[in-house]
Amino acid sequence: MTDSTKIDFIYLSEPDMIKAGVTDMAGCVDTMEEMFQLLYKGDYRMAGPNSDSHGAMITFPEEPEFETMPKHSPDRRLMAMPAYLGGNFQTCGVKWYGSNIANREKGLPRSILMFTLNDADTGAPLAHMSANLLSAYRTGAVPGVGARHLARKDSKVIGLLGPGVMGKTSVAAFMAVCPNLDTIKIKGRSQKSLDNFITWLKDTYPQISNIHIVDTLEDVVRDADIVTYCNSGETGDVSAYPEVKREWVKPGAYLSMPAYCRLDEAMEQDDVRKVVDNPGLYEAWFEEVPKPAHKYIPVIGVRFMDMIAAGEMTADQLEDLGKITAGDAPGRTNEEEIIILSVGGLPVEDVAWGTQIYRNALANNIGVKLNLWETPELF
Repeated sequence: MTDSTKIDFIYLSEPDMIKAGVTDMAGCVDTMEEMFQLLYKGDYRMAGPNSDSHGAMITFPEEPEFETMPKHSPDRRLMAMPAYLGGNFQTCGVKWYGSNIANREKGLPRSILMFTLNDADTGAPLAHMSANLLSAYRTGAVPGVGARHLARKDSKVIGLLGPGVMGKTSVAAFMAVCPNLDTIKIKGRSQKSLDNFITWLKDTYPQISNIHIVDTLEDVVRDADIVTYCNSGETGDVSAYPEVKREWVKPGAYLSMPAYCRLDEAMEQDDVRKVVDNPGLYEAWFEEVPKPAHKYIPVIGVRFMDMIAAGEMTADQLEDLGKITAGDAPGRTNEEEIIILSVGGLPVEDVAWGTQIYRNALANNIGVKLNLWETPELF
């Protein structure tokens, strides 16, 4: 306890984040597993009436009334994603998320992100940090947690749609938990993105000895032990979302879906296990958008919510990754079952990994120390 009113915090640039370990995927997977167990216990809070909301988003009209207002364009949004996480973290924070697919024409990432970490008691800032890598690695680590519990232990082949940032971090997470992986099949939109991905793959994971560029979704999925769709695009036309057909899927496959996806009728049947990263997130999303919700939110778990509402599956058929990581529900039970994980993205993930990176930075004197005030002018 101290009577001092002085508040300092640290600023972490992207190079600082790298020095502090933000790209340590094995560590990130372990941190996400710890986070999921707290999620299952209920020792967390996010926004919204059920404390499970993805966040609050600003969107723009097709034809703004005001000349200076941005127009709607693919993936243009501004979003605040706040959360509190207990356990060994005991922190809260908010990621501020600006996204516009047209950024790529300016040589910028589609999304530009910042994260502020706060003391959960006083609300005082602890750190303000670059969050593109923070977000990318925590997003990729969740499919890795899924693979640890749901993929076959002898998995060798990855099928990847979308060799961008999310594709790279998902593959990094799979490599962290599945040591026998040696083959990848990739489908991408441009030769540039494929070349960039393959260069990264060869430099980072030379144990991947077989790299195949494929032309169709069927080629991505067929014979793959792990399948992931990491593509981006526009919502609204579900028929345009990339499909997974049951006839393509290898018995025993694990499918990790953090992006646009639709399943054929056979993949929606009861014998395909359907796991989500947090059931409450999908319940919140389902309440927040018009129906069918999958038209507006392309993540496959939202389609499961539409199915529950239509009586096509029951809520108890939707499995919780947190419950599985806590050991209160089974992971993979046999070598033949097909399991699909919906990855929606949770603000508590940013808090978990952001807290770990902040602590690493403090321990290693990384970042720029900034002063908020010695004594507040108004209180």
